[in-house]
Amino acid sequence: LLIHNVDTLGADLDPVLLGHHIDQGRAWTSEVITRRIEDRGGGLARIDGRPRLIEGLALPHERIEFGLSYYNSNTSWVDIDQLLAVFGLARGDLADGPRVAEAVRGLALRMPTYITLKDVKKRWGRGQEDVYPVAQFEKLWGDMTALPELNCGFVVVPRQRGQQLKEPAQLDGWLRDGSAAHVEGLCEWR
Repeated sequence: LLIHNVDTLGADLDPVLLGHHIDQGRAWTSEVITRRIEDRGGGLARIDGRPRLIEGLALPHERIEFGLSYYNSNTSWVDIDQLLAVFGLARGDLADGPRVAEAVRGLALRMPTYITLKDVKKRWGRGQEDVYPVAQFEKLWGDMTALPELNCGFVVVPRQRGQQLKEPAQLDGWLRDGSAAHVEGLCEWR
């Protein structure tokens, strides 16, 4: 299974990466890219002697994030059966909603919860809008790489495949560095 953020525009079903993931026998293979100064949100780090993804929010100071060499593209290859085993489940269990919910809650207890404060706009129409502060509680997918029983690997991919496009201000650089052309070449657009 390939999982990626919608803002990682260059991600696709690359048969070479799929083959690598299968050959390694991993439950999870995360794609990372070489970090640039503008990349925010975490990366690949060695923690307690083991490589894993770590979120910028989990670091004690933001300057530590800038010392990480690789940025998490948030694209992962997953072996479904191995991942289900980490939850204590098998494919046949997926029809049992209460059992699945219990397994998810049990694993979620072992993972950090992040709270972020954001401003959300409510547009009323006719040019009127209000901004409301909201608290967002979330669990982050990459934190699962910290689980000792999850057999994880990491692969460095080209920036054009793994760069995230989060803000309109990034469009110019994305166009100039060849990332837009890369996405254009992935398929036929109509």
